[in-house]
Amino acid sequence: MKTFPIAALCLFTLSALAGIVEKPVEYSADGIVFEGWAAYDDKDAAKRPAVLVIHQWTGVSDNEKMRARMLAELGYNVFCADVYGKGIRPQPPAAGAEAGKYKKDRALLRQRVNTALQVLLKDPRTDITRVACIGYCFGGTAAIELARHGAPVKGVVSFHGGLDSPTPEDGRHIKGKLLALHGADDPFVPAADIAAFEKEMKEAGVDYQLVSYPGAVHAFTQKAAGDDNSKGAAYNEAADKASWEEMRRFFTKIFAQ
Repeated sequence: MKTFPIAALCLFTLSALAGIVEKPVEYSADGIVFEGWAAYDDKDAAKRPAVLVIHQWTGVSDNEKMRARMLAELGYNVFCADVYGKGIRPQPPAAGAEAGKYKKDRALLRQRVNTALQVLLKDPRTDITRVACIGYCFGGTAAIELARHGAPVKGVVSFHGGLDSPTPEDGRHIKGKLLALHGADDPFVPAADIAAFEKEMKEAGVDYQLVSYPGAVHAFTQKAAGDDNSKGAAYNEAADKASWEEMRRFFTKIFAQ
């Protein structure tokens, strides 16, 4: 019978147990405590591309955690930002008021997201030359604001996020590529906002793409939104899957350069 050294057996056992790690991560800034969420594959200690995930209007939820795991399974080091602060997880209709605080104060929104980005950049698993940011709804708006802030990210992906900007001239600060994934029938993103967004991107010389999904309204990646388009927000399985694949192709492109 073939035998193995104890050290080798232990190493094999640890390797077999290794896998996706998911855990809350506390961090602080300006006297405020935040609680984000990290996900990564610990089978490999090497540095890897990293993705910052920004939550929708209720704060860090199971949906962001699910997306973080999906990204970690693709080989990325992932961190979910907490814009609101630890324990602040409002539900509708209070979520609208909480999100509104940051939509009205874009400087504060950028500050909060950048604080989370610094946590990801300092993580030893992160290849700081290959970092991207994605966001959902409120988080989509926040992701684009991070880009407008001039953050050192290769790319930004907005899933059904707001595209408006009180300071469109800030588009010139965008350093990476930008992908906006939009529900073609989203009643919460007016045509005027889309036109202004494209004008901002073109005048700033940003490498961007706007993809619209026919039949999709707001929150098309969120299963909790239900399936009634007449409410303005509803899950759309086809758009959800197509937008995820669009993001994957986008990451393959920006991280290969």
